[in-house]
Amino acid sequence: MNRVVRIIHSDSAGGICLLITAILGVIAANSPFAHQYFELLEFHIGPMPLLEWVNDALMAIFFLFVGIEIKREMICGELNTNAKRFLPVIAACAGVLTPAAVYYLIAGHDPAFVHGWGIPTATDIAFAIGVMTMLGDKVPSAMKAFLSALAVIDDLIAIIVIAIFYGGGVSFQFLLYAAIVTAVLVYLNKNGYVRPVPYAVLGFVLWYCVLKSGIHATIAGVILAMTLPATGVHQGKEVTPMADWDHALDKWVTFLIIPLFAFFNTGVSFGDFTVQDLFHPVVFGVIFGLLIGKQLGIFTTVYALVKAGAIKMPNNTKWIHVYGTSLVCGIGFTMSLFVAALAFDPGIVQERAKVGIFIGSILSGVIGYAVLELAHKFRHKHDKLELSN
Repeated sequence: MNRVVRIIHSDSAGGICLLITAILGVIAANSPFAHQYFELLEFHIGPMPLLEWVNDALMAIFFLFVGIEIKREMICGELNTNAKRFLPVIAACAGVLTPAAVYYLIAGHDPAFVHGWGIPTATDIAFAIGVMTMLGDKVPSAMKAFLSALAVIDDLIAIIVIAIFYGGGVSFQFLLYAAIVTAVLVYLNKNGYVRPVPYAVLGFVLWYCVLKSGIHATIAGVILAMTLPATGVHQGKEVTPMADWDHALDKWVTFLIIPLFAFFNTGVSFGDFTVQDLFHPVVFGVIFGLLIGKQLGIFTTVYALVKAGAIKMPNNTKWIHVYGTSLVCGIGFTMSLFVAALAFDPGIVQERAKVGIFIGSILSGVIGYAVLELAHKFRHKHDKLELSN
């Protein structure tokens, strides 16, 4: 029993759970029960099908969790000073723009495919951190901190991209309502309200207003996160509401929301898939965006900044560590699947995009792991030679 508890609390558990449910989604879509699986996705609960409840409602809670992580890092973590923010911000921006450009060069010639440029721009925090965790102390701690900060900034950029480019027709009436609710949340924060109920109720109202506004509803989660107080006083005692929300959401997000999202969004049917489909512009664009675009953007940015003297090389780090970490950032998965569902309507093109995400993410993770493992072996041999001499 203690072993199970340790596994659940381990850093890699979320990535493992996500991987298992993603595989189950693919199996379900290609099994004798495929018809029932796709019917389940369209099963209506109230005004929306189950898939929309997962993608619009449950993922809003996921984005609330991500927003809390971003705010925490900016207050007391790897992004709490301008000096710390500089490298991951610049690298993350390059790691978004380059994959988008790679995708555009491959698939942008067709107006039906061009909207998918945002798919390879995201890094999946759970999987990327999971790869680093599996490597343990073989990876310099500076690279782990760099990856964590970069992934947080990457998520923030992805949120902005979703809000601006992947919404529907905008309703200014509901945007005004959302702005009023946000103002009330800010008022509560500024005046020291720390109890969770007002924030939860207003958060739900905000989600509904954003959903109806045409901007993607998940953005409400981020807005709510930014208005949660980090510290406060309740009945004469100092409290930490933001940390309490983070702790309360952690296991729900890791072991329910993200696995459900993966199960419902990875259901790609390979019945009609052929070898020729691997050369589809969307498949190629996503694969090369994740595998080539990410590493190219991040590695060249770090290299240029170090060589220009703008930053110092991270402690105990070689260029092979930077390169391996840049490769690991090509694991898109959760965010990429989410953007794919917004970029393309259900059908062949969306399924091709998902295939590209699977292949690009797997290659990035496996090659990145191998490069970092190799870097450790070379370093270990080098240290032994120095000792023997």
